[in-house]
Amino acid sequence: MSTQSSTYVPQPLSFAFTPAYREKAAAAIAKYPEGRQASACMALLDLAQRQEGWLSRAAMDHVAETLGMPPIRVYEVATFYTMYVLQPIGKHHVQVCTNLPCWLRGSDEILRACKDALGVSPGETTSDGLFTVNEVECAGTCVNAPMIQVGDDTYEDLDYESAKKVLEALKRGEKPKVGSQTGRQCSCPAGGPTTLKKVPGADVKGGA
Repeated sequence: MSTQSSTYVPQPLSFAFTPAYREKAAAAIAKYPEGRQASACMALLDLAQRQEGWLSRAAMDHVAETLGMPPIRVYEVATFYTMYVLQPIGKHHVQVCTNLPCWLRGSDEILRACKDALGVSPGETTSDGLFTVNEVECAGTCVNAPMIQVGDDTYEDLDYESAKKVLEALKRGEKPKVGSQTGRQCSCPAGGPTTLKKVPGADVKGGA
């Protein structure tokens, strides 16, 4: 389910796409045939969240009006997926996967690193408003578990120390290296590729 809280969150009275986001929304809607505009619902919710920083009810209502959908149908989508947040969050949304593959590979240690580096537990935001930590179910990098997602970036093949290093770099305003933190090439075996070692026109190197 989507990231929510039982704490009351004041809702803005209105929302509208800015010209830049309105253009992006129109491009998303144009991908679908006439009468099928509702298919762009997830894309428009993502745009609204990027503009607002979270999804207010006013933003969801605006998406519904834009697509000619009953608002309840938009609420159903927004409350189902963890990518949508229904309350204000920190600048960096740290999503820790604790699904089975990540748990087996040590996601408990990643949560501990978040607690030690940021001083907050899942569902909490740091006092400076920079970080919000949440647990999520399967972020899609099971081969390189455990992992965290921060914004649009994933940090994979983590352990306690490397997770803490990533978070501390973000605290300093730096941009940590995304992807595997052990040097793994994409989702190859940890020791490097065992097949298709040569790609025409490119040198493929594996492992850390």
